[in-house]
Amino acid sequence: MPVVSLADGDLNYLLEGPADAPVLVLSNSLGTNLHMWDAQIPTFTRHFRVLRYDTRGHGQSLVTPGFYSIEQNGRDVLALLDALNIDKAHFCGLSMGGLIGQWLAINAASRLDRLVLCNTGAKIGTDEVWNTRIDTVLKGGEKAMRDLRNASIERWFTAPFAKERPEKVEPIVTMLAQTSPQGYAGNCAAVRDADFREQIASITAPTLIVCGTGDAVTTPEHGRFMQARIPGAELVEFDAAHLSNVQAGELFTGRVLSFLQTN
Repeated sequence: MPVVSLADGDLNYLLEGPADAPVLVLSNSLGTNLHMWDAQIPTFTRHFRVLRYDTRGHGQSLVTPGFYSIEQNGRDVLALLDALNIDKAHFCGLSMGGLIGQWLAINAASRLDRLVLCNTGAKIGTDEVWNTRIDTVLKGGEKAMRDLRNASIERWFTAPFAKERPEKVEPIVTMLAQTSPQGYAGNCAAVRDADFREQIASITAPTLIVCGTGDAVTTPEHGRFMQARIPGAELVEFDAAHLSNVQAGELFTGRVLSFLQTN
């Protein structure tokens, strides 16, 4: 896969679709990689030049030491756009990717066209939750990541879906088990420290907020909080848990596509 070299390492990405089409950036959730969007690619690449990438510390991208920040991850996106000579793009991010999207919309509004915030919040979780997970992963290493894989199934998917569609679930949770413990912990800190509750009212990009009715991580209440504060934001709920793009599949893809193609 191609990479873009940053000051402290490489960022892995894929760029697919018609060269003259509008650019759509896809940003992965914590503990996954760019392949979490595989189900959307056949449809999205018919309409967009799709740029998906492995967030710092994930997949085949650089794993730098220490804790990360959402600002750092957002600046990675800007560096990627600059390296590929992309002035402006749509942005769709899920969970941690949604936090990155909020940072970009607040701090680099001129680089965004339309914004899709999926299964995310202006503030996700508590310091206690994230600190416990960071400690567990740094102490337990690869075994801790494998243990998180099993625990993530019920957070990421509803129980009926996990039981009935293992072929959809297994590739995704395997991504978590294979994630670098250091990279995962670094991004746990980024999510822990991100708080855009007082800033999202400044977002001017047309925004779609996607929620899962069964999402216990970033609940529909998180979505409604953002909708109430982002001017003109739309909201849609799917019968899904945290990874709505996987569980809702074609319904998710169709709704996002419709929003991005609105004049």
